[in-house]
Amino acid sequence: MELDAQFLEYVIKALVDHPEDVKLDRKVDEMGVLLTLDVNPEDMGKVIGRSGNTAKAIRTLLRVVGMKNNARVNLKINEPEGGKRSSMDPKTVDQAMEDLKL
Repeated sequence: MELDAQFLEYVIKALVDHPEDVKLDRKVDEMGVLLTLDVNPEDMGKVIGRSGNTAKAIRTLLRVVGMKNNARVNLKINEPEGGKRSSMDPKTVDQAMEDLKL
């Protein structure tokens, strides 16, 4: 496993509650290195962080690791099946107001 993938795996497994569910895929093409990350749906909030700050910091660190190895490293975080975003059904204002009525 390459250094960038080892670094990402180490950081992510330290952050999440389900390190056994961390899956990492590494692809190299003419654009550089693409690391694709899959985690347990319960751990998505920890990996992304408030306003995406944790994910942004991890991407910045990966770019630094890539610069040391003369490579452009990018991170893609896959949204898991059953994630909170996909299970939430957006409601209209009228529906939300109806739900508030007792």
